[in-house]
Amino acid sequence: MVDKQINRKKLLLKTIKLPLLFVLILWVIKIIEIYSNISFIEYGVLPREISGIKGVFFSPFIHKDFKHLINNSVPLLILGSALCYFFKTNYKKIFPLIYLFSGLLLWCLGRTNLHIGASGIVYALASFIFFSGLISKNKNLSALSLIVVFIYGGLFWGLFPTQQEISWEGHFSGFISGLVFAWFFRADLPKRKKYQWEIDEEIEISTKQDKEITVNYEYKEK
Repeated sequence: MVDKQINRKKLLLKTIKLPLLFVLILWVIKIIEIYSNISFIEYGVLPREISGIKGVFFSPFIHKDFKHLINNSVPLLILGSALCYFFKTNYKKIFPLIYLFSGLLLWCLGRTNLHIGASGIVYALASFIFFSGLISKNKNLSALSLIVVFIYGGLFWGLFPTQQEISWEGHFSGFISGLVFAWFFRADLPKRKKYQWEIDEEIEISTKQDKEITVNYEYKEK
């Protein structure tokens, strides 16, 4: 019992470590901006400008205000933890890939304004988890996909230019990135758990097929 509790604590720590560290860095940067009375907005993505490509790496760490930061922090913790839990062996590859790809896509497609914030990554994670559940047909991941839709269904409207001050292009780039990498990593997705009756049924079908092949072979021999 004690060993199980220790293992659960280790799993929980491993699951939340990366997203928690990422969110803490976002908060530290915002606090530095506020108390030093400086702005890092120049490190945002400036589409199709060579000087603006640095934002691919830095823009997710920069937020307009604390409201903007809080709105991104909560889903980053939830979706980031889900990514680490369901993709234990690949999350260290998946996260950097969707991070960079969504930023590059924004640099290619965005309006010629400075784009900041981690909302593109939120959309990328939500999209990746949702489509991974559909592709893999894993029961737990499919359930998580439905939860993503239920809780973050309002994110759908963020894919369209409904508000001038919001970077819908960043949201759209993240959404496409999640879809692309869900397909790219489809072979590594968590497999759907098979119940014993399904396994028995497959064995029975396989046995019948083997018998039919044997009978046909014997018939031809005669």
